[in-house]
Amino acid sequence: MASFFIRWLVLTVAAAVMVLLLPGMHAVGQPPILGIAAFSLFMALLNASIKPVVQTLALPFTILSFGFLALVINWLFMELASWLSLSLFDVGVTIDGFWWAVLGSIIMSIVSGIVSAAIGS
Repeated sequence: MASFFIRWLVLTVAAAVMVLLLPGMHAVGQPPILGIAAFSLFMALLNASIKPVVQTLALPFTILSFGFLALVINWLFMELASWLSLSLFDVGVTIDGFWWAVLGSIIMSIVSGIVSAAIGS
């Protein structure tokens, strides 16, 4: 359970950097960190539960599409996390389009890798 909370904290930091850097991402809520935390909570839950299954099932199509399907899956999971956080808590992160989600997932991957390495998790 503690590792999940650490992962959630790491994703919250990564999502905060993503929202700060990308004009196509907007935090909804007062203060904005609540929206970012709710969004990253659902990202952590989705990444831990159903995303590995979906990626495994889609692997042959991902190979055939030269990885484009992986981008689509990341976009869909970011949109799902955004929708869940906005629907359930009225706070979250809005995404202006597919390419903003692609850039956001790249930034989140880089930042979460750096933060994970810094805290040793």
